[in-house]
Amino acid sequence: MRGDVLIIEDYHIKAAKGIVQHLIGDIKSTKRRYIITIGGESGSGKSEMGKAIQDELEAAGIKAVILGQDDYFVLPPRSNDAAGIKAVILGQDDYFVLPPRSNDLKRRENSKWLGPHVEVKMKNLEKNIINALKGVKTIKKPLIDYEKNEILEEIVDLEGVGVLIAEGTYTSLLRNVDRRIFIDRNFEDTLAHRRKRERGEEVGDPFIERILETEHKIIAGHKHLADILITKDYGVVFQERLIK
Repeated sequence: MRGDVLIIEDYHIKAAKGIVQHLIGDIKSTKRRYIITIGGESGSGKSEMGKAIQDELEAAGIKAVILGQDDYFVLPPRSNDAAGIKAVILGQDDYFVLPPRSNDLKRRENSKWLGPHVEVKMKNLEKNIINALKGVKTIKKPLIDYEKNEILEEIVDLEGVGVLIAEGTYTSLLRNVDRRIFIDRNFEDTLAHRRKRERGEEVGDPFIERILETEHKIIAGHKHLADILITKDYGVVFQERLIK
């Protein structure tokens, strides 16, 4: 997402080094692009971990690309009547993409507008991953401009890319994945990081805090899908998935 603020700390880098060291052999022995997801609650540091892992991979000579789930928020066209919403048609399933501030307004209007099967076009993200696995040289995806509250399109160059990292709240649910990472920090643990990120006035907004509490309930079990668990203090635990 264009305009997002990444605050990469030493603990992100340390965790990324451990993860890449653990996965490097598997990545190098895989004869296609390798897919990693990073899931967790809002403000848990998914984007920072994605960038830290990308940097460690590239230091090891492996080119990596990040796909952020935040670029895939959606709204059915017939509901797209609000003034000030700027969107483009992606062409798949006749859906518009909804910018973040407009998505926040929709959540406030409709308490059911929350979750992976409502506000996020997971099929588009899944399709991009499948095409990457097929070896395509480029993929087309939406790109959110956070400050302008609008959606653009971008062509992502996959030439020479060995690893694709999909990061976002619900990415643990994606299929066609080699390794799932989950950051086990809830909305209370992430308060300090959300303050640093300074996305508008979301910190301390009672509505946002209720949304984060609901989000916590939705994805609480996602850590059982993970191969790699990042703990509250950013320790790294390699685990057998309880659900496969």
